[in-house]
Amino acid sequence: MGRAVMVGRGPTGAGVLVLSILIILTTEDCRAQKGDGCGPTVLGPSSGTLSSLGYPGTYPNNTVCEWEISVPRGNRVHFRFAELDIEDSDCQVNYLRLYNGIGPERSEIVKYCGLGLKVRELIESSTHQVTVQFMSGTHHSGRGFYLSYSTTEHTDLITCLDKGTDFPEAEFSKYCPAGCLTSTEEISGTVPNGYRESSPVCVAAVHAGVVSNAVGGRISVVSSKGIPHYEATLANNVTSTGGTLSNSLFTFRTNGCLGTLGLESGGVADTQLSASSEWEWSIGQHSVWAPSGARLKRAGLPWASAQSDLKQWLQVDLKKEKRITGISTTGSTLRKYQYYVSAYRVQHSNDAQQWLSYREANSTQDKIFQGNINYLHEVRNNFIPPIEARFVRINPTQWHQRIALKLELVGCEIHPVRPLPRSFPPYRLTPPSAGTKRPPLFGQTTHPPDIRNTTMPPPADVALAAVLVPVLVMVLTALILIVVCAWHCRSRKKSSDGTYDLPHWDRTDWWKSMKQLLPSKMVETEDSVRYSSSEVGRLGRGAVPRLHAEPADYAEPLVSGVTTLGARSTFKPDEGPDPGYTDPDLYDAPISQDVYHAYAEPLPASGSEYATPIVVDMGCHPSGGSTLNQPCSFMGAGPASLLTRTDSGRSGRTAYDTPKNATGQATPPEDQTYQVPQRNTQKPKGKS
Repeated sequence: MGRAVMVGRGPTGAGVLVLSILIILTTEDCRAQKGDGCGPTVLGPSSGTLSSLGYPGTYPNNTVCEWEISVPRGNRVHFRFAELDIEDSDCQVNYLRLYNGIGPERSEIVKYCGLGLKVRELIESSTHQVTVQFMSGTHHSGRGFYLSYSTTEHTDLITCLDKGTDFPEAEFSKYCPAGCLTSTEEISGTVPNGYRESSPVCVAAVHAGVVSNAVGGRISVVSSKGIPHYEATLANNVTSTGGTLSNSLFTFRTNGCLGTLGLESGGVADTQLSASSEWEWSIGQHSVWAPSGARLKRAGLPWASAQSDLKQWLQVDLKKEKRITGISTTGSTLRKYQYYVSAYRVQHSNDAQQWLSYREANSTQDKIFQGNINYLHEVRNNFIPPIEARFVRINPTQWHQRIALKLELVGCEIHPVRPLPRSFPPYRLTPPSAGTKRPPLFGQTTHPPDIRNTTMPPPADVALAAVLVPVLVMVLTALILIVVCAWHCRSRKKSSDGTYDLPHWDRTDWWKSMKQLLPSKMVETEDSVRYSSSEVGRLGRGAVPRLHAEPADYAEPLVSGVTTLGARSTFKPDEGPDPGYTDPDLYDAPISQDVYHAYAEPLPASGSEYATPIVVDMGCHPSGGSTLNQPCSFMGAGPASLLTRTDSGRSGRTAYDTPKNATGQATPPEDQTYQVPQRNTQKPKGKS
């Protein structure tokens, strides 16, 4: 019942239509179309596409076209407009009209005209036959119309211009009409990577081999995140262009029967490949372009026939019957020999004796597949419906320079249908009538569902796990590092808590020996008196901590801010017990009488004589050793008072000494300098 206008799109994909119009009349008294204003059209048995002449350009003046559409009885037809742009205001000269029925008894459904008219609802007929009439008079603008139709059972019919961006759903299912290759819209992408969101969905479905351009069909679409680059390929008479990064893309669910059948991998042996002839030549070296070279993506010489005529063929024996859903071909892939097959037909057989040529559904003509457009790039064609056969032959019909090709078949195994076990569903037993034998009732079981291989992205839980696992690892690592750092800092704090003593290296014996070799200035800055708070705490508030300093040749000033000695400064070693004095309590504690420190004044720069140790009464005690009962006047005294007390004697706790010059006279310097004393290991006089 179907009538079809076969339309193919050129390989450039730039909107150039290569029209091969074949009107097939299979019913009596029915004509597919008539008139001089008919554009590219495909009228399938259950869906199709119509357009005005010149679309998407301006339609010509003074033309007419009528399309007569019939679908199986019991069905009705509905239409969806992709574009309606007809110049007229009163629909008297330029218009598009839809009728119920065919012939003189037809009745009008609706009449349209106007520029940029938007018709979003489905227009439905009341019978299984419809007439579409387009009239044009004199006009200056208008692109005409472009619409699709299907039987009313496909309520989700879309047009050939609907793009991926028109559907916000992550997954959706729609019905594509036949004839979407009449569209001039471009697509970008390929399977299995996906198609750019701006591509027309139905045109991409034809390119992917999901539906046939001659029949149309249902598609299941999955949207996902876009990719940086979209590949340009030629497949099923549709050329996809290369594309750049997009926000999203879409792919199609398939039946999973898209595996390679062994030519490239070597699963098909050389003995399973044969040909009508093979090319041999001996220029320079003997070369044979044998059938064994006809393996896609394999280096080396391809198969090439000895003659270039329509009787040549290449045959593949799959050893058993398989379901074949597609074929991919290339030319010679050799720059020096740029041979390729540009068109071919496919034949198949189960015994290699009776051969059938492949035809599309509802067609009485052998299908001619578009081949390669150069010697290098791959071209794919899908079989809808698929071929089920053991032997496959490729019969070239057009070629460039010489017949030469490489190929790969795509498909899957045919799983035998196993006999289903009989099941006895529960039913109510009724007493049979007398003399009647009723056979037992056998229920029917449903077939197991097909497992489909899709190109959809991984499930949400898998994607979530892929994100959470690295995050958890990073969090745990950070926590471990924080704990380790906190423990390390706490250990360091405990080891250094309250310590104001000399560094560890300064208390070692080797450092004492090394200081003998260092300059005096450096030693003066290194040998500073340090206090240990732990020692103070051990003595308590009632005791004065002892000052600790390692014996050294040079000493540092006692008073902060007083200039240090020169390189020639030295002290006379202690020769016996000298009077001592008690150190002031830095923490306001009672003064311990057994703490003494001997101090000495520096030698003058002109002499080398040793200085006599002196005792500074920092606690303001009387020389008789009595307790402190009067205010201390030491801090108010200047250098003169200190000098006077020093010259008054050399014994007792209040004796002070000054450096001597060469004549033995005491010459106090202008800025009195005091040094940290040598450690006095003897007890003061009068102590037991």
